[in-house]
Formats: sequence, C-alpha cells, structure tokens
Amino acid sequence: MSPVSQGRRGWFSIFESFAGAWQHNVEVKRDLVLSNPTDFACRTLIASDIAKLRIKLVAKDKSGIWSETDNSAYSPVLRKPNDFQNRIQFMESWVLSKLQTGNTVILKQRDANRLVRKLYVLDWSLVTPLVADDGSVFYQLSADNLAGVEQSVIVPASEIIHDRFNCFFHPLVGLSPIFAGGLAAMQGLAIQNDSTLFFQNGAQPGGILTAAGAISDETAARLKEHWDTNFAGENSGKVAVLGDGLKYEPMKAKSVDMQLIEQLKWSAQVICSTYHVPPYKVGVGDLPSYDNIQALNVEYYSQCLQGLIEAIELCLDEGLATGESLGTELDTDNLLRMDSVTQMDVLDKAKSVMTLDERRKRLDLKGVNGGATIYLQQQDHSIEAIAARDKLLIQQANNPTPAPAPDPVPTPSPQDEAKRQEAEQRAFAAEVALSFQKGIAA
Repeated sequence: MSPVSQGRRGWFSIFESFAGAWQHNVEVKRDLVLSNPTDFACRTLIASDIAKLRIKLVAKDKSGIWSETDNSAYSPVLRKPNDFQNRIQFMESWVLSKLQTGNTVILKQRDANRLVRKLYVLDWSLVTPLVADDGSVFYQLSADNLAGVEQSVIVPASEIIHDRFNCFFHPLVGLSPIFAGGLAAMQGLAIQNDSTLFFQNGAQPGGILTAAGAISDETAARLKEHWDTNFAGENSGKVAVLGDGLKYEPMKAKSVDMQLIEQLKWSAQVICSTYHVPPYKVGVGDLPSYDNIQALNVEYYSQCLQGLIEAIELCLDEGLATGESLGTELDTDNLLRMDSVTQMDVLDKAKSVMTLDERRKRLDLKGVNGGATIYLQQQDHSIEAIAARDKLLIQQANNPTPAPAPDPVPTPSPQDEAKRQEAEQRAFAAEVALSFQKGIAA
C-alpha cells in the first residue's frame, strides 16, 4: 500500500500564494492564518451553527414520507457519540477539522454485534490514506490515546468515516479554504502587526537624524542604535539631548496614503468569500437594508451551510449503514427560525395542509381535542368532490339527454263541454245587463 499525496508537493506540502513564494519568505502558515480574527470568526460561526442542529433519526413509511423515529441500534450513538464529547462538541470538532484541514476522519468503535457505539474525530495530521494495488482504501492511524488508538495501526475504510471537500489534487484528500484565503489572512495579520508596532512607537513613523558635517558609517550606525534603544518603542516621548550639530526631523505619514482600514476590510471580505459566509455575519461590511430575518438565514444556509450539512447526513448514513428506510437528518428549524409575526402568518396560511396540533407543535404547544384534523371553510370542497363533479359534467356534454315529450292535452267529455258553454252564456248575459244599467244611469 502506498500513501496518497496531500498536495502538489507531497504529503507535507507548503501553501504558496504564488510560485516561488516560499523562497521570498511569503509563505502561508496555517497556524498563523487560524489566528486571523475574520478567519476565526467564519470557522467558529459555521461550526457552532451546524453543531446546534439536533441530529434526528428518521424513517421512511410506505408513502415515502420521512418522520422522526427511535432505534436502539443507531439512536444512542447519535445522542452521545463518545465518552468525552456531547453531541454539540462532537459536531464542532467534525466541522472545524473539515474547515481547517479539508478533511474530517472519524474512527468507529463497534460492539460484539458489529454495531457502531462510539465515534471519534481524529487529528488529520495523524492520519495517512493508503491505496492498495487493487484499489482498496485503508487508513494508517498514528497513536491517539484519546481515540483509543494505542499504537500505529492500519484500518480498512469500512471502519472510517471520511468527510472531505475541495478535492483538487486527490479524491481522498480534501483542501481547506485556507488554500485560497490564506494570503489575505496573512496580509491582514501583517497590517495589524505593523499597526501595533506603529502605535507602540507613539504613533510616530520615525524620523531622520542629520548632522551639519559628514559622519562615518560607524558613527551613523552607533547613533542609530543608541536612538532606537533609548527613544523608540516604550521609550518613545523621552527627552533626547543632541550635540555636535545633530538635528532630529520627524517623518509624517498620511492616513490616506496608508489606507489601513480599506486594506483590512478587503482582506476580511476575501476570507469571507472563501468560506461563503456573508460578511455582515462576522461584523464585516454593512448590514442588509431589509430586515427579513428568514430571507437572510435562507441565503446564509443555501450558500454556506447546506453543502456541509448534506455531506454530514450522507456520511452518517453510510458510516452507520442505516439502509434505505432509515437515515439521519439535521433539524434546521432552529437555524431558519422566522420572526414571530412571519411565523404566525405562515402557520395561519398552512391550515389547509397541516392539522391544528401540527401547527401548535411548531410553537411548542400541546395538542387539543379535535386538533388532529385539517379544518377548512364551508365553501371549500374536497378534491374528490370536484373531480366527481367535473367527470359528471363531461359525461353530460358527451351524451346529452333528450328533452321529455310534452304531456297530451286532455279531451273534455260532452257533459263538461255543455257545462262550460252554459257558464259562458250566463257570464255574457250578466255583462250585457251590467252595461245596460250603466247606460240608463248616464
């Protein structure tokens, strides 16, 4: 078995911002980059946000719906990964290792039934991936007492969970965002160090000692050493007594020429971009002009956290061998929590798809009698009823029913006809008599 290469120059490669940077003493030292305040803020923000998400064990039913469940083979290790870390500490170690080194290697500890009972995040510097001649993957682990590795040992890939990203040079070796943002982090640290020295010198950029006549190099070196020792740094501001025509002329620096704030802001924004963190999340740049908390959190989730979260869930599913009907899921409800007004508005609009108890559960409230059903207004109709109505209308349009024949006109009997004619005659005679009486009266 042969070890794989970590980078372009071998396993312990040096990060170079450009070709030949190491020879020019412009190297990116990982330990120094980790101390950059912006880089530190990005890493810890991502790690803490993911670590606070509860790990759920979910099961898929016959309808393909995933819901939370409990299983004695997987739930205990998800709640308590090992003896010295709780769930949040374990996930922070997982994410920080991936962000700082590009790799997270987790050793499994099994019981007599071959079930995973404990998980340990290993130090990447103590791990070497190995590839056999037939393509099988192994990992060489150096001694790590905290993880129970007493001596160097080689274990198969089945006993390791390896989460990696940015695999630029080898598919088994990830690359940290420090590879891209390390130079900006070093620049920011250099600016801060120079500013510290500048203000330790009383915010004075230095000065020039001039003499009336010519002086030798030895004398000039002696005067400079004497001046730096007695009147620079912590001794800045002391009274100097000069003789032999020596004169001190201070140098003045313009803040516009130095542009320290702009340079620091630029380096911080570059670091944020390599981690895909919105700058305002770590105190860099202006806050967004709109105050929609949910929209801001969704943006942060989609561009920064989602890829890391999906990778963790998949690694846990494969590492614990949960199968197709079981899986792990990080609960993002707390991360994407809305403001109270928006939350209530969303729950009110969800009454046609969620039961009352399901909506109350989102507010940490208990269920109520009758809350297990979905309520709709009276004018709303079920999809089945609407479909049945449409089906009937289509059938009627395709097969119209003929109009019924009119009822036949009944033929009156002779007695009824005689009675009708007699009634008409009496009515006519009465009308004539009434008209005659009206004429006499007139």
